[in-house]
Amino acid sequence: MTADIVTNKGTLTVSFYEQDAPGHVANFVKLAKDGFYDGLKWHRVIPGFVIQGGCPNTREGATGMPGTGGPGWTIPCELTGGNQYHDRGVLSMAHRGPNTGGSQFFVVLSRQQTAHLDRRHTCFGKVTSGLEILDSIREGDSIEKVVVHEDAAGNA
Repeated sequence: MTADIVTNKGTLTVSFYEQDAPGHVANFVKLAKDGFYDGLKWHRVIPGFVIQGGCPNTREGATGMPGTGGPGWTIPCELTGGNQYHDRGVLSMAHRGPNTGGSQFFVVLSRQQTAHLDRRHTCFGKVTSGLEILDSIREGDSIEKVVVHEDAAGNA
């Protein structure tokens, strides 16, 4: 399963870790199909570390503090499967403590700066195309939309 995260800087194509983090993939796909991510901003950008988005408080007209919002629910961490390593381009769930993730996610910019996150934050996908775009994203840049690609059977 794949998705395109369309940003104002270009498109990031993502392949999901369906076997290793099925709950996180299902959560992200549901939010994407519902249009939750459309129009949100990258609210946290730390060069050489991560770019983070998915907070509804970054939507035009929102009143909450960016970086503090979510979808209204939390999901449990999935840390025991394979692919739980924060390499460049990996999508991982942001949280404020174990089992508190919801909609905010980050994309890893450098393995050297993120190895300490392994098996503490759930990795649920990886950028397979558009990796060169990551370093051009700045705080306040937009996630225009997320498009999930379904297979011939209609499965996301």
